[in-house]
Amino acid sequence: MNALPRIEWPLHIVRRVAIGLVVVAALAVAVPYGVSWVGDWRARCDDGVVERGETDECVGVTDGAHPFADHLEEVEKKIKKENDAVKKSKEKYVSIAYLTPFTLTEDDSNSEESVRHELQGAYLAQQRHNNGDLAASPKIQLLIANTGSKSKQWRHTVDELIKRKNTKDHLVAVVGMGPSNTENVKAINRLSKHGIAMVGATMSATNIRNIKGFVRVAPTNEDEARAAAAYLRTKNARTAVVVQDQAEDNLYAKTLGAAFKKAFPDPDGKTRKLVSEEPMTFDSSVPSAWKNELLYMRGQLCVQKPEYIYFAGRGQHLTHFLSAIANRSCQDTKFTVITGDDTTNLTAHEITSAADSGVEVFYTGLAHPRMWEEAPEAVSVLSARYFRDDGDLHEWFPNDQRNDGQAMMAHDAVITAAQGIQMAARWQGKVTGDAVARMFHQMKAGQQVAGASGFISFHENGNPVNKVVPILTLNEKGQAEFVEPSFANGKPPQAD
Repeated sequence: MNALPRIEWPLHIVRRVAIGLVVVAALAVAVPYGVSWVGDWRARCDDGVVERGETDECVGVTDGAHPFADHLEEVEKKIKKENDAVKKSKEKYVSIAYLTPFTLTEDDSNSEESVRHELQGAYLAQQRHNNGDLAASPKIQLLIANTGSKSKQWRHTVDELIKRKNTKDHLVAVVGMGPSNTENVKAINRLSKHGIAMVGATMSATNIRNIKGFVRVAPTNEDEARAAAAYLRTKNARTAVVVQDQAEDNLYAKTLGAAFKKAFPDPDGKTRKLVSEEPMTFDSSVPSAWKNELLYMRGQLCVQKPEYIYFAGRGQHLTHFLSAIANRSCQDTKFTVITGDDTTNLTAHEITSAADSGVEVFYTGLAHPRMWEEAPEAVSVLSARYFRDDGDLHEWFPNDQRNDGQAMMAHDAVITAAQGIQMAARWQGKVTGDAVARMFHQMKAGQQVAGASGFISFHENGNPVNKVVPILTLNEKGQAEFVEPSFANGKPPQAD
């Protein structure tokens, strides 16, 4: 057998082939990364903000340069201007981020009005700390963090915030935190693991507690339910029934209904009682069923004839419930509905529709500008004056009504974080999130926060101590109308 001929290639060809193979191998590795980079670049909305989710929402973190929605543009411009001034001042500063869903759909419990008002209140607090009556060092840069509709993109936004801990932004605190749902609780737990201080603004579900670094300025659902029961006692209420949303991730509704069932009845059931130990239930997580469930309740209510109906559900579901019972067969029976603070998220149009239902509605709010008139011992008049018709917020945003209290809660959340920063900075050079979080537990007596929604101090579990709870009603003008102050403990904080 003849041997195969040996082929010898010139050295320069061998080199070219080898280089070609290396280039091909490199391209095989690089192309996917290149495609990924191009994809990331195309998804980029602005610095720190990218498109995510089925609807390509722009989520992430901005200093105000990127307006997450048209209706936020005015307030974001003001925040951007103040942030730029902070950086140009060459003074020490740290960052606080306001975290909540800012790109909303009809599935969100928050409305555009409510989140806009939150951002306005946060801006007011930044101004007071940097340039006003609460001026202190270090100054604050206010970042705006969007978790997307129903906080579905929370992980991306939270990770973006965590990155800013050790950058020039020096993020030490996150406030706001959005509604009481499972996604936002996940966000809180992740921020906690990374040593970032947190202050919830409107989050009220009772079971969100004992999380390291987290406090909230809103009264809990348990406190709201006790305040509602205290109010009903003044009305000599005798009977009530609970309508309960059973949606698995609606932590707000779950804890609200359970708290009222405990707070309303007399121990012996002789003067005040629930007409049924079992609540009437619906499940808002089943889109094809919940509206029908609310419709069928009107027949049961006509049989049971409770004086008061305690609605443990979101504001967006309340309007459907009111429409359902407005068309009840027992028109001669008067029903009065009382519910919790999520009613605050109704738009002016929804409030008008609710008032037109012919069913009287009362609810426990988180704050109201008139509280300082009726409960001056429980509210900081100095803070409350900013929310009057002649206050700074009205001057800056003259075309916005803020009776929903969202601006007050956001303001109080930011000044709580700012006070924690100031206290931590007093005895140490570099301020850390862990240090700020520890200062929350020193906000007692003379160090309590002088909030527009009430004086604020905290239990060890992070809940506020005996906050004033305004009783509100809905009027035909599309406004939340103040009725009277109430307290979970039945008396103002100073009387404790």
